[in-house]
Amino acid sequence: MKTKVPVDLHCPGSAPMRTSTDELGLCGCYIETMFTIDIGTNLDLVFSLKGGPIRAKGIVATKYPQVGNGIDFIEMDPEDRLKLSESILDLEQHQK
Repeated sequence: MKTKVPVDLHCPGSAPMRTSTDELGLCGCYIETMFTIDIGTNLDLVFSLKGGPIRAKGIVATKYPQVGNGIDFIEMDPEDRLKLSESILDLEQHQK
């Protein structure tokens, strides 16, 4: 779903980057950023949602220079996946 959610990205060997999602789902997200990340890069992500932080490990799947990146989630604790699912449902209800 299209939604702006703050997210911290942690790439190995780089300073953490704070940006926001453009789209967010249970399997991944799309972030808008001028400083795109190379495809195949592993990331640690921390989303700031109402229910508290949600952590995930991801891998960059798409790269559009000076526009953004598509990130697939490759690992997430079951509790965080449940919180993400509940947060997405809540966001969908508020967009209607």
